[in-house]
Amino acid sequence: MKKDSYWKPDNLYYCGLILPAVAVFLVIVFKITGADPGRFLLPCLFHEITGLYCPGCGGTRAFVKLMQGDIRASLHYHPIVLYGSVLYVWYMITNTIQYLSRGKIRIAMKYRSFYVWVGVGILALDTIWKNLCLILWGQTL
Repeated sequence: MKKDSYWKPDNLYYCGLILPAVAVFLVIVFKITGADPGRFLLPCLFHEITGLYCPGCGGTRAFVKLMQGDIRASLHYHPIVLYGSVLYVWYMITNTIQYLSRGKIRIAMKYRSFYVWVGVGILALDTIWKNLCLILWGQTL
């Protein structure tokens, strides 16, 4: 008996299409209401308790800087944001081309666990580097 997987390539692609729609919706809501999206963010408990940076510290600032077009600052705050953005755009473009060509142009990026492991490596190295800079030289984000 064949077991169906929940995460088929089509499902991942459709989630990728929904992501920007949700982002645009949220931007419109915050613009109309004048609400500050930052007030909904909770402080990092790991940083509050230990004084050290967690693997996610700097991610929001990196995303904001990337959306402003400041790639250098985005990399400074958190390189995983640029890495994930490049993978997302590459995945969506290649899969859209393959989808629109009805499979005649077979260039779609496939899921590979290698991409995840590269991301884990980036997270680990970034966290270690930021905490070393904090501990040894008192340098903060």
